[in-house]
Amino acid sequence: MKRVVLNSSAKASSSSLICKNGKFVEQTRGFQDHSNFKKGLILTTQTGIDVMNNSLLNKGTSFSITERDRLHIRGLLPAVVVDIETQLLRITERYNSLQTDIDKYQFLTDGGRILGLGDLGANGDGIPIGKLALYVAAGGINPGRVLPVMLDVGTNNEKLLNDPLYLGIKKKRLTGQEYFDVVDEFMEAITTRWPNVLIQFEDFTSDKAEVVLKKYRNKYLSFNDDIQGTGSVIVSGILNSLRAIGQKFEDIKDQKIMIVGSGSAGLGVTNSLKEAMVREGLDDEEARKNFYIVDKDGLLTSRRIEEGDEKGIHFTSSQRYYAEVRDDLPEGLSILETIRTVKPDILLGLSGIGGLFTEDILKEMSNQCKQRGKEPIIFPLSNPTSKSEASAELVFKCTEGKGVFASGSPFDLVTLPNGQVIRPPQANNMFIFPALGLMSQISGCNTITDNMLYAASKALAATVSDEAILRKEVYPKVEDIREVSKKVAIGVIRQAYAEGNAPKLANKSKSFIDSNIEMDEYVGSRMWNPSYVPIVVRQ
Repeated sequence: MKRVVLNSSAKASSSSLICKNGKFVEQTRGFQDHSNFKKGLILTTQTGIDVMNNSLLNKGTSFSITERDRLHIRGLLPAVVVDIETQLLRITERYNSLQTDIDKYQFLTDGGRILGLGDLGANGDGIPIGKLALYVAAGGINPGRVLPVMLDVGTNNEKLLNDPLYLGIKKKRLTGQEYFDVVDEFMEAITTRWPNVLIQFEDFTSDKAEVVLKKYRNKYLSFNDDIQGTGSVIVSGILNSLRAIGQKFEDIKDQKIMIVGSGSAGLGVTNSLKEAMVREGLDDEEARKNFYIVDKDGLLTSRRIEEGDEKGIHFTSSQRYYAEVRDDLPEGLSILETIRTVKPDILLGLSGIGGLFTEDILKEMSNQCKQRGKEPIIFPLSNPTSKSEASAELVFKCTEGKGVFASGSPFDLVTLPNGQVIRPPQANNMFIFPALGLMSQISGCNTITDNMLYAASKALAATVSDEAILRKEVYPKVEDIREVSKKVAIGVIRQAYAEGNAPKLANKSKSFIDSNIEMDEYVGSRMWNPSYVPIVVRQ
């Protein structure tokens, strides 16, 4: 039989100073300060310094006097007891006292290619940590239920290979079957230990990302944020851009879209937009003919694939998929030539090349749309800001304040010649992936389907008010992220339920799932919020 032991050394007649919201009040030292036992408690076998070294247990100065006694940590902390709100106040004041961005922020890097930094091997371990912090803060996932993993398969970075301080494996990156043997072993091990785990693939190199996703997405509960997360966010932004220029969601099927960049992110966005068109009525071939992909070698056509095959050049399956229907235009057209020839409605930049969209390109895009009585939709999506294809200010200048803009990097407010101030919207994957984590936890789904991803895009689009759309703000504000994550999760849960892919909700009626009030309360109640519960020793 398990027993919960409460240390009896705390006498009810004793008292302590408790700091609440910055004010000190006297409180009885006994069990009265554990009135929230009914809300839950934490059982642990750890005591003393082990508690202090456990980040999931350590409350700092918020341990009550009775907890300090029964956990044997009296004397390891300052005497004062403060609540969580006062701890937050202390952290906020310290943050606000810092003078520079270098002091305020930690910069995260990757093991492959994120932010254009290249192959950084094991030094990319900060990326999964940072992503999971967003699952907690934005998606309401309990921090004790997330695990960052960095697969060290070597590095091709010669500087790191020769660096005596580098902590990763000092061998060239694994390739071919050796690489997939490692990933296979990990996927089997992690799902054996946690059968219902959601696995997010992040920052895999372009030649691996698509292959890994196709290999595992239907076998394990998993998704690739660079491909599917980015794609879903951009689809949402395009849907709202159509709202902003007086069209409807279903009109996405009639758009001609030019994508600059043929890496995993660019093709992931292309695939997501193509799937949206199919769901709005086009067949597969009709949909992919609406896309014009331009990379460092110009417009991608079937001719390049044919010539590349003869030379043994490798192409991804998505590059082949879109190129094979593009036999109606010359191979290698430049960005400017493609705009003049194709007259696209939407221009998306995912090239990672800062300043690629010059004034000539932006003005040509604007003029071509104006001649057809349309407003241009221009999204320079590469990040960080130094890699953005164009700044918000330049886009609005070249389009005379017309059209719709969103970026992958943050930009300052822009003031138009007429005095109007515009907040440039940012397409941020944070609007999607934390919600997918919340959704999977609540629904118990076994896969994330394309229909579920499109449902996420539409749910995200619906979080933006008509008033914001009039200001051409096609994404919600980041400060509303918790509410946004809840709404997106609800939208995806409904789609999963409709597909019979929500076993944890099998006992819920359709009327319950369709009810905005009930689902809002149900999902909201399952989002983790930072709070302290009593900790007792289990013996």
